[in-house]
Amino acid sequence: MRIIFLGPPGVGKGTQSHKLVDSLYIPHISTGEMLREAIRQKTDLGLKVAAQMEGGRLAADEIVVQLVRQRLAQPDCRNGYLLDGFPRTLPQAASLDLALAVDDEAIDAVLNLTVDEDELFRRLMDRAKKEDRGDDNDETIRKRMEVYDDMTSPLIKYYHDQQVLHRIDGLGTVDEVFERILAVLKKVQQDKKA
Repeated sequence: MRIIFLGPPGVGKGTQSHKLVDSLYIPHISTGEMLREAIRQKTDLGLKVAAQMEGGRLAADEIVVQLVRQRLAQPDCRNGYLLDGFPRTLPQAASLDLALAVDDEAIDAVLNLTVDEDELFRRLMDRAKKEDRGDDNDETIRKRMEVYDDMTSPLIKYYHDQQVLHRIDGLGTVDEVFERILAVLKKVQQDKKA
């Protein structure tokens, strides 16, 4: 299965991603990790990314898309993958769709992990205290939540319109949330076969 994982910081996406890739035997593809690796290896793309990020900017869409396309062409992605941190923008989503369409493929499911704002805020404050992140305070956490909402709301509509978006309640134990995810993916697979 080709899966995209959406969810704000603190929602439990990382934990669920690891459980999911272990369960489905698919690679977990994190654009953040890929960008850091390209920079570390000083590839052509890595050098371009490093130059952009030195100025405090995000990597340009076309570079991120190119990096993801190269990764999805690897043999371990033939049976599917879990994209985490990509796409972040509508142009990235459209580019991904075009790239997949070349091979007559498409995203099977977009999992949007959600919890209410108060719970999310509590989790992020707890994480900041545990990890001693002094820069994460009430104001910066709320700002991160706003930025995430601004960035992802167009993506949520985009994938909703394609009828591949599935909202997953992120409240409960890790196993309860995981069972909800598996139930959604089972239904997606059944619908594909029908």
